[in-house]
Amino acid sequence: MLGPEPPMMSRGLRHGAALTLVFAGVLATASATGLLPRGEDEPAAPRVRAAAATVDRDEVARAAAEAMADGKSGAKAAEEVVSRSGDRWGAVYDASEYEEFERALDGSYTGVGLWAKRGADGRAEVSRVQRGGPADRAGIRPGDQLRTIDGAAIDGRPVSEVVALLRGDGKGATTGSSVVLGLQRGDRAWNETVRRARLATEVVTVRDLAGPAVMIKVAAFTKGTGERVRQAVQAAPAGAGVLLDLRGNSGGLVSEAVTTASAFLDGGLVATYDVRGEQKALYARPGGDTERPVVALVDGGTMSAAELVTGALKDRGRAITVGARTFGKGSVQMPERLPDGSVAELTVGHYRTPSGHDVDGRGITPDLAVSGRAEERAQTVLSGLGTGS
Repeated sequence: MLGPEPPMMSRGLRHGAALTLVFAGVLATASATGLLPRGEDEPAAPRVRAAAATVDRDEVARAAAEAMADGKSGAKAAEEVVSRSGDRWGAVYDASEYEEFERALDGSYTGVGLWAKRGADGRAEVSRVQRGGPADRAGIRPGDQLRTIDGAAIDGRPVSEVVALLRGDGKGATTGSSVVLGLQRGDRAWNETVRRARLATEVVTVRDLAGPAVMIKVAAFTKGTGERVRQAVQAAPAGAGVLLDLRGNSGGLVSEAVTTASAFLDGGLVATYDVRGEQKALYARPGGDTERPVVALVDGGTMSAAELVTGALKDRGRAITVGARTFGKGSVQMPERLPDGSVAELTVGHYRTPSGHDVDGRGITPDLAVSGRAEERAQTVLSGLGTGS
């Protein structure tokens, strides 16, 4: 699943992963993982990502300041330090990039409103179109093949590059800027010019299943996601089971992930994490629904904050997990504002599930591993759990 074309502002691999966030369900996927809650007097909140090495934040800030004193780019100097450090997911964003990133976390993005997946033939195929968005108004439909973007062939290109082209990253693309999409539907091939717009992300969708049961699909953890999940659980028919679909969810705000887990828990531990050696913990809010049967559907695209939710529900015995092993993105990053206004996100630690499982580089193995027809198998498991009392 390439995801919605929303938040992916990738400039190379690290940028692509870092901004994957909220929309890997959302071709805009980048990989924005999550913000951990903080108090009013605490420093900028860390984000949860996958990485193996760390970099000294003072060294990064010093390199930026020295470069600026010489009339050079502080952001570029900082990026060189991060690149040399081996911090795989460390990244440096200029002020405008980071502003767009934060808007995405607030639940909006600049784009054309389409999601795509990689078809069996390796070509990019439109999987969903946001209702009322530019792509929808242009008549683009699910199933259409996406062949070129602004004349550049995209067959075989990495998802991060496809997303960057859609969003116009590196070109200063803004609301109202245009992009030419080369499309194919059956034997018909045509070019469609669409204008990017500021769109609200659709990260929580709900549909009824037989059972009775409901499927709650969470594409990313942006602002308000946890509350929407809680409302969906409360609105489900009495005794109905819940299929929580976290496939392709690349992360988001950790505070929203905790709220999501809280919808199914009555307090208790959600995860532990360390920031430069200091141990901390995240706890669920009391009052969640602990009676409904729950199945969590996951895959290799389930990352970061989505793995935090998966681990909490699995370890706490609140959900049966079905699907494929998750991605394994479990490091903590802290944003650091540099003298020129750019922002460096640097790895400072890792988080663990309630049972102490270190997710980073390992992922979470589901209770029932399936290679095909995962959704069907998950529904079968859910029906076998009975109904809540």
